[in-house]
Amino acid sequence: MATAPASLSLSASTLPTRLRAAAVLAGMRWRQPQRGRMVVRAKIREIFMPALSSTMTEGKIVSWSAGEGDRVSKGDAVVVVESDKADMDVETFHDGIVAAVLVQAGESAPVGAPIALLAESEEEVPLALAKAQELSNGQPQQVPPAPTEDAAATPPPPPAPATAPTPVAVGTKGIASPHAKKLAKQHRVDLAKVTGTGPYGRITSADVEAAAGIQPKSKPAAAAAAPPPVAAPSVGAVPQSAVLPPVPGATVVPFTTMQAAVSKNMVESLAVPTFRVGYPIITDKLDELYEKVKPKGVTMTVLLAKAAAMALAQHPVVNASCRDGKSFTYNSNINIAVAVAIDGGLITPVLQDADKLDIYLLSQNWKDLVKKARAKQLQPNEYSSGTFTLSNLGMFGVDRFDAILPPGQGAIMAVGASKPTVVADKDGFFSVKNKMLVNVTADHRIVYGADLAAFLQTFAKVIEDPESLTL
Repeated sequence: MATAPASLSLSASTLPTRLRAAAVLAGMRWRQPQRGRMVVRAKIREIFMPALSSTMTEGKIVSWSAGEGDRVSKGDAVVVVESDKADMDVETFHDGIVAAVLVQAGESAPVGAPIALLAESEEEVPLALAKAQELSNGQPQQVPPAPTEDAAATPPPPPAPATAPTPVAVGTKGIASPHAKKLAKQHRVDLAKVTGTGPYGRITSADVEAAAGIQPKSKPAAAAAAPPPVAAPSVGAVPQSAVLPPVPGATVVPFTTMQAAVSKNMVESLAVPTFRVGYPIITDKLDELYEKVKPKGVTMTVLLAKAAAMALAQHPVVNASCRDGKSFTYNSNINIAVAVAIDGGLITPVLQDADKLDIYLLSQNWKDLVKKARAKQLQPNEYSSGTFTLSNLGMFGVDRFDAILPPGQGAIMAVGASKPTVVADKDGFFSVKNKMLVNVTADHRIVYGADLAAFLQTFAKVIEDPESLTL
């Protein structure tokens, strides 16, 4: 192997100890201006935990595709990271050698934290290992510079003594507070012989009492002090629940990354003022349509999503969103997020532009989304771009339920099962029809009761006369 140039040597005879350590930690450059120009250029790069979604605060390492000592090229997948929604491959932006893995598989790290070190060449692997050791031990603290000999020989100046109020000369007759004059009269004290200690030599009550030989009264105990003011809760603040002790004999299971994200979103939703509106809908014709298109792969969820998108096109305020509490946004796209239960959590794949696609193309897109969701391979835009959410528990026989509004959306629809129900028509005749109940939870800052009622009427018309769904 060729001899390394002198400028890259890190031996004890070449670099002072402190500068050697600094070069190892920084992995960048060291100069010695008095002996010519010695430069250490160590190309050690950090692989950081990426932010795979807008809500991700930490990620969990699922597996390393490249191990320590492996050479990787720019664009190679080196690690699989579990975000709050999916498992994703993380690529490297540089060529090099994986010198040190800082976060092992199964461990978590916050977004932006280094998870591995990449060395440019084999010669720099020892530097990367030294840097990894420093990172594992914690960042070194800044050491204050040692004092020079001159500074050490010179003792620090003593602190200046606290200056007492400067008394004025005796004989400042008449410069006294009204209360001091009153006390002086009571105790027969000549103010001309009293030295004032107040501002600008003013004679205070304490000065008169001291001249009369009266002991000052002790101050009341600190218990009489006013209690500190209690800060008023801010608008939209979410109350934090107390941590309860575990039940004896119970097993504590920590949240997965996805469960922690769901918990965070649900707690945030408590800060949004919401209201709920229910609506009964006859589904006989929708059920007939479903039986016709079911062999072609169309699901009831897709039919409901398409109907919701068509109704939202006529009521854009229900498709709007409020994110900052000061304004709201009319979304130009109608993207229907549909809640899907997967192993270990809940995710909402998004049918984008659901109002513009036919039910057959939507069904194909939905099939692909569900497959990717259960494999935890959804891309961020496939689960975070929803403008309206649909949650359907009808297939489980649930007749009605309320859904919690996701943060950043204007409304969510909860769909129950369609069941035979005795109904009366406008002429008073009774018959048995299939009827389902839908409940919509909406953000009351942007959607009002009349808005939601009008939207539900339009949605019901599409369901009860579903021919427009096939156009």
